[in-house]
Amino acid sequence: MNAGVAARKKSRSTWYRMDLHLHTPASADYQETASYLDILRKAEFRGLDIIAFTDHNTVAGYAAMLNEIDRLAFLEKLGRAQPEELRLLAEYRRLLDKILVLPGFEFTATFGFHILGIFSPAVPIRQLEHLLLNLNVPPSALDAGNSEVGASSDVLTAYRQIHDAGGICIAAHANSSHGVAMRGFDFGGQTKIAYTQDRHLHALEVTDLGRGGRTTTERFFNGTKPEYPRRMRCIQGSDAHRINALSDRSGKAAHLGVGDRVTEVLLPERSFEALLEMFQGSDFSRTRPYSPSRQPLDYIQAAREEGPSLVQAFHESMTQKGGKLYAIIADVCAFANTNGGTIYVGVSADKKKPPEGILNPQDSVEILRREISRMLAPALDVEIDVQETQGKPVIRIQVPSGSDRPYAIEEYKIYVRDETETSLAVRDEIVNLIRQGAVIHQEAPPEPEAAPLPAALPTPETPTPEAPPAGIAPPRAGVEIVGVETRDDTHYYMMRDLRNGNIVKNVTRSSARRLWHYAIKQRESNPVKAEKVQWHGDIGLWARYEKLGETRYDLVQRENGQLRVYYGVTESGMLGDWQVFLSPEDDE
Repeated sequence: MNAGVAARKKSRSTWYRMDLHLHTPASADYQETASYLDILRKAEFRGLDIIAFTDHNTVAGYAAMLNEIDRLAFLEKLGRAQPEELRLLAEYRRLLDKILVLPGFEFTATFGFHILGIFSPAVPIRQLEHLLLNLNVPPSALDAGNSEVGASSDVLTAYRQIHDAGGICIAAHANSSHGVAMRGFDFGGQTKIAYTQDRHLHALEVTDLGRGGRTTTERFFNGTKPEYPRRMRCIQGSDAHRINALSDRSGKAAHLGVGDRVTEVLLPERSFEALLEMFQGSDFSRTRPYSPSRQPLDYIQAAREEGPSLVQAFHESMTQKGGKLYAIIADVCAFANTNGGTIYVGVSADKKKPPEGILNPQDSVEILRREISRMLAPALDVEIDVQETQGKPVIRIQVPSGSDRPYAIEEYKIYVRDETETSLAVRDEIVNLIRQGAVIHQEAPPEPEAAPLPAALPTPETPTPEAPPAGIAPPRAGVEIVGVETRDDTHYYMMRDLRNGNIVKNVTRSSARRLWHYAIKQRESNPVKAEKVQWHGDIGLWARYEKLGETRYDLVQRENGQLRVYYGVTESGMLGDWQVFLSPEDDE
């Protein structure tokens, strides 16, 4: 979509409240005696604009509501409807005019993972039942509403088939039980990556949306992790199995009711088509958690709270004087050559500093479009729009991960992003970018049509849960010095980028970028002493320090009688056992 058209469309949009995970009495584990009209009335009371019926492995609930409405309308047409029946029909019509009710299901895939498929009301019920049969839901279970259905299809097959059928595909309660983020599993690795990064998956439904702290699901899947470069949209839903919440003895809600976890979504109209278009897009500011007790989320301030990162940068102004405009375009180039990202112009990275804003935002947007187009090659489709934070207009530039690498400014200046730093690429990095570009352009062979497998067997796409790797893998951020040689009294270092494993040779102390320079300086002036390392088994903490408001770590690992030292590791790279060294942080 043209950026200007998208901006105008967004300016006419409205925030709608949605709960896309509601069960009905058609689910075998529904906890109350309730009618479908009761669910709609509760949705109206909670101020919901869009809901979806997502019963376990069935669309029987949505079908039952339609059948009841059709029966009442038929009696009305014949003139045989009783006053109470006419009242019920009028109530259905009033509520369905006010609330968009979408058909869907909560599918139980292989290994028990739950996946939401949500569809247009125009899709026939029989077509959705056929989809469930194709996903190996037994015909005998199609109307039972059970969460257990035996040997169903695997997760990736479900993603693809829901997507191909025109549906919205969401991983249900991804960070909880039966979730694809695989909390509580003693395996994961490539399986977890596949289940959370698949291109057919539109979003992750999570239970910790809007919370602060480093351990939230949304922060984990924000695009900064090397294994999870695709940023995932996170939403929340109630997963209500009853009308009203049921509290435990402490007063905490043990079972949520309709509308007890709500997501707000910015749409040009209240329709399935608009909702699908939003889920297919990359504007993450169009969804936000809703709570009646809190102010709406300030998306830009929330980004400032996270601070600069591999996928996020901030610039207070964009004047040509002083090179500020050039610095913005350098970030565009760096993001395109790395994981993609978002640039905010008009705000400082210092979250406590009031935003400056942009004086003439529309003129500035046109300048940015013109200069990016003129200076960056090859051409790159970036989205530029105007947002608002604390009453100030701010320009947002959304940069995709480029498919035609390497990208360069003025034809020869190639930039890359390394955590919070944008730097000119060195020779080995340029070689790697060329290789990446070649891989991206390789056309994937068409998928052969496989013969159907017996229902008891998983499809070939099912990742095999792998055993935990032997030993502890290095952190996935920072840098390691893996070698050094001296020529003419100058030390030439070989650096390993821990994020992607790339090796960069011939780095000197004078030519090194900031993190590399820090690592070389530490190695030369403050070498690691094993007896002073804070050990935890064979891994240890050598130093903890602050850099641009972010805590960084120098870590050590014993391996085959040698010490490996990892410099400048950020929190995003400290996975698994390494998290024992993270500094305390309150998770709100």
